[in-house]
Amino acid sequence: MQQTDIHQFLKRYFLANNCSIVTETSSYLTVQLTIELDKELMNRPFYWHYIEKTGGEATPASLTFITDPAFEDDSVQGERIHFGSPRLHQIFASTQKLGGFIHLYEQVASAQPTNQPLHPWLALNIKVSYKCDRKKDELLSLGINLINGQIIESFHELIINQNLSSKISDYCFTLSPFIKPKSAIARLTSYVTDYVKAQPTEWAEKAQERWYEDLALLDHFYETAEELPEIYMTEKTALQELYEPTILFKFINGGLFYISPETMSRQFNKTQAG
Repeated sequence: MQQTDIHQFLKRYFLANNCSIVTETSSYLTVQLTIELDKELMNRPFYWHYIEKTGGEATPASLTFITDPAFEDDSVQGERIHFGSPRLHQIFASTQKLGGFIHLYEQVASAQPTNQPLHPWLALNIKVSYKCDRKKDELLSLGINLINGQIIESFHELIINQNLSSKISDYCFTLSPFIKPKSAIARLTSYVTDYVKAQPTEWAEKAQERWYEDLALLDHFYETAEELPEIYMTEKTALQELYEPTILFKFINGGLFYISPETMSRQFNKTQAG
């Protein structure tokens, strides 16, 4: 996922937590926090203690997130946010804390003359971390149809603008899943594993080169020693821990979405055409 995916993730996070979008462009997002989210993100316990003690009028903060690295405008003051930034990690943690799993239905016009089936989709947002002496994080949003097993990438992009609710619409009914959630998660895990294996490995090869160069320097430093001291093995192990390429992935959150086949087909074709 790219910076645009971070933008959409932030938008959905704040809307899901009842914050209002004050300003939005393709480059930045300004949100008005609720009291609850101000307490969650802003780390100002003394302010809230004072407000609660005195009965004063609460003024939750507003935040501006600049999601386009190339954006330059002195009139817009905000936090630049990207993979690896502390604020994004804070929001990932908050997402797990406040809503690790949601259950929503597509809202379909009640004037529809016939009953509308809604298909169950299990969606997971997954953070993939490529680690060596440097680190790169990538966010995957995957959805799997629990009827036919179809897996779609960038699932959040397909549903971000859909009208969803915790209550099912009139004239709609849900189809029972053929694929159990445990099996669906296993399929998505396998999908992520295959995805990672297909990625370029140059970053790992470069890390190994730097590892061997520093190991050669370490060996050169101790080459005149009659017996290698204990510190040599400690430093050698530290180099391995620093440079050794490692790939980890972690489930951030997920949800069960009931969506009509027509909507998913239309949205999927739209993203493919784009």
